Amino acid sequence: MSREMKDSGVEWIGEIPKDWKIGRVKNVFIRKNEKARQENPTILSLARSGVKVRDISTGEGQIAESYYNYNPVEIGDLLLNPMDLYSGANCSISKVSGVISPAYINLKAKKGYNSVYYDYYFKTQYWAMALFAHGKGVSYDNRWTLNAEILFNYYITLPKYHEQEKIANFLDEKVAEIDRLIDNAKKSIEEYKHYKQSVITEAVTKGLDPNVEMKDSGIEWIEEIPKDWGINIINQIFSNLKNKNVNLQEKNLLSLSYGKIIRKNIKDNTGLLPKNFTGYNIIEKNDIVLRLTDLQNDHKSLRVGRAEERGIITSAYITLRPRRNIDTRYYYRFLHTFDIHKGFYGMGSGVRQGLNFDELKYLKILNPPVHEQIKIFNYLDLKCNEIDDLISKKEQLVLELESYKKSLIYEYVTGKKEV
Repeated sequence: MSREMKDSGVEWIGEIPKDWKIGRVKNVFIRKNEKARQENPTILSLARSGVKVRDISTGEGQIAESYYNYNPVEIGDLLLNPMDLYSGANCSISKVSGVISPAYINLKAKKGYNSVYYDYYFKTQYWAMALFAHGKGVSYDNRWTLNAEILFNYYITLPKYHEQEKIANFLDEKVAEIDRLIDNAKKSIEEYKHYKQSVITEAVTKGLDPNVEMKDSGIEWIEEIPKDWGINIINQIFSNLKNKNVNLQEKNLLSLSYGKIIRKNIKDNTGLLPKNFTGYNIIEKNDIVLRLTDLQNDHKSLRVGRAEERGIITSAYITLRPRRNIDTRYYYRFLHTFDIHKGFYGMGSGVRQGLNFDELKYLKILNPPVHEQIKIFNYLDLKCNEIDDLISKKEQLVLELESYKKSLIYEYVTGKKEV
């Protein structure tokens, strides 16, 4: 037997059970806005993964001069981020005591209301961009904030307490189950990515024949290589291209992004585009482009790309063009592997802002016979596509599980499904 429903009168809530009511946040919560006035408090932060204790000794993030005026938080308080209304469910129940920046809104449920139920309710409002629609500011990405007065007049559902509790307990169990599936899928994705990189590393440094005679390369991160492979420095195989776009003859604007060279819209006003492109380098298909700036930023930035077409790219990058007959697809994979092994970062000693070609040109690289370069690339192209397909399926599963979780929470907190 289906529940009898009624129109809530609120667009983003839709229909609710006939015996439910609609109220406002001020009917259910009080705002805790006092000052902690503690000398050595436990500092908290709010993330989409929950309320965390901050380790301010690391110096990461914004450090306040004093935490004396921070807001005290008790276990069970509901914290909302009113400054980020579009990047996800920026609210959570605190499971720890401490203090938090007064920029966050700290809510304590009145007697007869379950704060966990309303945590789920507010998550649906973030996801649906309903809170964003009530924000105000200079622009969407500049101080777009939900103020406390608007929040306290915000519409919420008012089921009876026992039903709030049943829904909260049910969702705790179901969401934990879905999150476990999501975590497992994400771990699987990372395992596939590590496997893919190990396949690439093995192929570009050892070749494809497991029975080939080997020799010591003298290169620490590579160790042994096939006996008939050569070892050269960058400058022996590649020249540093400096073909300026002086007469603006080329307008196909390219950019290196996450290991791929992609087209950019030259008419697009977004981003830091110059007034003209005379200082840009003209690159050709098969050129290799390296972004070797900001090496102190040690992350998987994928600093190596290979051009698939002619175009122009910023001269801040190093562009390599082969001096001899080689397959740059192999060298793209080789240099990408060197990057993943933090080779460029190591050359910069972790503190250098970047490398120039004069510093790069002595880098030792392998030089297999050209027919082997082609075989290695063809093998990796096929193998990596297979692994990428598996990764893509896992990523799709994560998206579907996230979507299912959101719809499940929405349907139960608005009473469209009954526990």
